[in-house]
Amino acid sequence: MELSRSEQKRRIKQLEGLVRELIELPSGQQKALPIKADIVEYILEVRDLKAGARKRQIKYITKLLRSEPVDPLYDYLARQKGSALLKKKQFHEIEYLRDILIEEAINARREAKEAHGELREDWQSKVVEDICLELPSVDAKELATLAFVFAMTRSKKHSREIFRMLQAAREQEELNRKEG
Repeated sequence: MELSRSEQKRRIKQLEGLVRELIELPSGQQKALPIKADIVEYILEVRDLKAGARKRQIKYITKLLRSEPVDPLYDYLARQKGSALLKKKQFHEIEYLRDILIEEAINARREAKEAHGELREDWQSKVVEDICLELPSVDAKELATLAFVFAMTRSKKHSREIFRMLQAAREQEELNRKEG
């Protein structure tokens, strides 16, 4: 899935929040972070910096982390401080998936109307395929049907149902990952 510029900026801000949380950890916990040693050193250096230099260093560390897997950092932080930051990240990811699915369904309905037709319940969705790759436990047919119904009615009830479905699939994936 291609991320919009707005979504890319939101994710970078989210990553900056992670860096700020990592900086607040005691130095003993910082040294045990599951990332490269040079990034840990940068994080350790930030404690002594003042306002402007601190902001620049946070942005630099964020830039370095963009090319690194950050899920282990969220897991580590959840073990050290609680899971609020991880839950917030997952919430925003699910919101994003729901929003792009709904947008695709609305656009498909608009295109069908322009072609003097109607969007059918068994429409093909690229976004649903992408979601199924990320969350294999999700029911693709039901997800596409809910998106279709939302596009036809614009009822928030169906939007919330899509969100709940994606959230349940994400939780199932987390359980599978912890067990496996």
